Amino acid sequence: MSEDNSLITQRRDKLKGLRDAGVAFPNNFVPSHQARALHAEHDGSEKQEFDAREIEVSVAGRLMSRRDMGKTTFAGVRDVSGEIQLFVNKGVSGEAIHTAFGNLDIGDIIGVRGVLFMTKTGELSVKVTNLQLLTKSLRPLPEKFHGLSDTETRYRQRYVDLIMNEDTRRTFRLRTEIISYVRDFLIDRQFLEVETPMMHVIPGGATARPFVTHHNTLDMPLYLRVAPELYLKRLVVGGFERVFEINRNFRNEGLSTRHNPEFTMLEFYQAYATYEDLMNLTEALFRGLAEDVIGSTNIPTEDGEGSFDFAKPFTRLSLFDSILQYNDGLTADSINTLEAASDVARSMKVSVKPNWGLGKVQMEIFEVSVEENLHNPTFITMYPTEVSPLSRRNDDDPSVSDRFELFVGGREIANGFSELNDAEDQAERFQAQVAEMDAGDDEAMHFDADYVRALEYGLPPTAGEGIGIDRLVMLLTASPSIRDVVLFPHMRPEATQ
Repeated sequence: MSEDNSLITQRRDKLKGLRDAGVAFPNNFVPSHQARALHAEHDGSEKQEFDAREIEVSVAGRLMSRRDMGKTTFAGVRDVSGEIQLFVNKGVSGEAIHTAFGNLDIGDIIGVRGVLFMTKTGELSVKVTNLQLLTKSLRPLPEKFHGLSDTETRYRQRYVDLIMNEDTRRTFRLRTEIISYVRDFLIDRQFLEVETPMMHVIPGGATARPFVTHHNTLDMPLYLRVAPELYLKRLVVGGFERVFEINRNFRNEGLSTRHNPEFTMLEFYQAYATYEDLMNLTEALFRGLAEDVIGSTNIPTEDGEGSFDFAKPFTRLSLFDSILQYNDGLTADSINTLEAASDVARSMKVSVKPNWGLGKVQMEIFEVSVEENLHNPTFITMYPTEVSPLSRRNDDDPSVSDRFELFVGGREIANGFSELNDAEDQAERFQAQVAEMDAGDDEAMHFDADYVRALEYGLPPTAGEGIGIDRLVMLLTASPSIRDVVLFPHMRPEATQ
């Protein structure tokens, strides 16, 4: 029998004794204080202040450490706010409590009552006068000094990861603060938060491969949404001129450090605005997140050896110009015809397909040779219309669209554009997408007749944007993988499952 199995057996025996005594899993303890609040109020107080009056408290949490010193035991109990020290002494607490405390295991969840005092070393502590075992922990926690270090186990057993790793707890607290800041930022600017369907009759709003499910009563396929875009723009047609949604998207694509099959997106739409207005808004949002949530406009890189500067104005560069800037030796003539650009792409090991146009080839060249070089915040603008089926064509050059993507650290963080509100143009682009689907592109869009009908009622000039919340949290917490910022990332089942 392994050591872990032996320890589990011992703990199960203890639980059996509690069951036999009728005291297993009580639900009648209510703590009066949390650890952080006690430290905030009393740390630094003089010993005489505690001697002058008894400050009675009750706290509850997980037993994380203990030091047995004969008749006295010091222990650390942690609740959601932090940790506080317990003091159990046979003479002060009583022999019964001292004995019961000795039978506890690290990981048990307990409730204690007692009085505050300051130890000789200046550590705020609770002198325990009453003890209750609330939940018996049957599995031993990882060894304290090594913690839960195996990456795969951390992702699979996030509950243990949260128990053992303060960095993990900090990351997910920051995630909540980031989302709250984004929500307040938009509401302060008169955006209305809405909810749109997550099961679609046809997938739309992005070029992505969907998950397919089936509705039994209607006997029809449904698709988990790849984006809420088309529904949100229907709301703008209906008169809600500023809307946003923070919710899940689902894309049946690969797994990587940047991709999870389900992920959280922010999408927002503003009538009577252009993509340039949204670039300004996005820059203000990101700078505010850095200053107000993180506390600095210099955001550390994940390797800790550099930083991203959010204080300076973000760089703005067209996709065409970015290719020339980051590829020495290329000229405009090298990429402004399909034949020439295809030759450049092939030299970069891109497999050019027969149905690709010039815009698609330029996009592939950009992804291969430019993206990873965009370190500090950079807006790439003027994407080819061919790869932007929902974007408004540029008035001066219809071959490109009024679109941008924001890159930081070589990663796309946001995508926005002036919306296409010409119903006939939109119908033609949907038809082109259907042709690509028929040619074998499983990420191409379907023809959405109802959305075209909505546009025929009239969509005001509008700009919209999507920001990947998971990638945003990765950026602001210097996390190397999307699995570090998603509480329960998707993984292959364990062999035992």
